[in-house]
Amino acid sequence: MAGPNDPSRSYLLGLILAAILGGLAALAAGPALRAEIGAGVLMGLLIQAPLGWWTLRSIGRERFQLVWVGGMVIRLAVVTLTALVLPSGAHWDPGALLLALVAMLLVLLLVEAVTAVREHSKSK
Repeated sequence: MAGPNDPSRSYLLGLILAAILGGLAALAAGPALRAEIGAGVLMGLLIQAPLGWWTLRSIGRERFQLVWVGGMVIRLAVVTLTALVLPSGAHWDPGALLLALVAMLLVLLLVEAVTAVREHSKSK
């Protein structure tokens, strides 16, 4: 059973908070940019949630560096592909889409880092 300081619980709470903030940002945007910001937030969540979980589960294991580097490469590839493909195909503003995507990835990387530090500092 997960306790109140369980890293999975902390990570899930961080994901939920980031999703709420991203949703509020999309709602606060003008109607012309709402779809781009919403898509960027959703893409960031769908990419970062499993990658962050994977990274947190690999801390302290031999494969940690490979997992971390792999996750960063995947994030970079998604941002690059998004910049090249999605905005023109959907006739969206690429700036708003990429800003929302990168901002969500950075916020969720911060959630991942805080969760990792909390877990690692408890084990000492």
